Amino acid sequence: MISIKKFTFNPFQENTYVLFDETKECVIIDPGCYESHEEEELDKFITDNELKPVKLISTHSHIDHVLGNKFVMEKYGVNLHVHTKDLDTLMAVVTYAANYGFMEYKPCAEPTNFIKEGEELTFGDSKLEVRFVPGHAPGHVVFIAKEEKFVVNGDCLFYGSIGRTDLPGGDHATLLESIRQQLFTLPDDFVVYCGHGPETQIGFEKQNNPFLNS
Repeated sequence: MISIKKFTFNPFQENTYVLFDETKECVIIDPGCYESHEEEELDKFITDNELKPVKLISTHSHIDHVLGNKFVMEKYGVNLHVHTKDLDTLMAVVTYAANYGFMEYKPCAEPTNFIKEGEELTFGDSKLEVRFVPGHAPGHVVFIAKEEKFVVNGDCLFYGSIGRTDLPGGDHATLLESIRQQLFTLPDDFVVYCGHGPETQIGFEKQNNPFLNS
């Protein structure tokens, strides 16, 4: 049974997730930790709960979701898993990080593990289904825990809103279609863990999201 822990890091108030099960193996999703106290908060939770990180996985590679990649990779000896269509997004971060005030940003090693649509990522006794949901970022993916009825969906769908599409590689129509085809086909009671802000549910967004219920 997968348990989930949310942290909110950096000035963008990005949500970082640690997923773990009874085996104590865990995966870290979208580490946004930048300041040392944020790194310490993440590590304290992992240490206190005697967890063993086995994968670092990305929904997408905008700056607020990758600030802690290098820290996590070096601290826990794990490799980064990212969709191949988001590699350029990841590698571009170093060129503009200082413009957002992240003067000490250090890029991680270039990933060699590429996530494929439809595959299952495993840790411990658990598995996550990968779905490709472009529109906010070219290589955006989401991670679905079917038995536990939740999805970690990055910046696709928010409580009453959707991800912005004015960044390089974004496309509004593509995002709407992606959400309808890949997220709204999940059962209504699935919890959506978002890249920013509170959780929501698939059924609630079908009925109430102003971008999608017209």
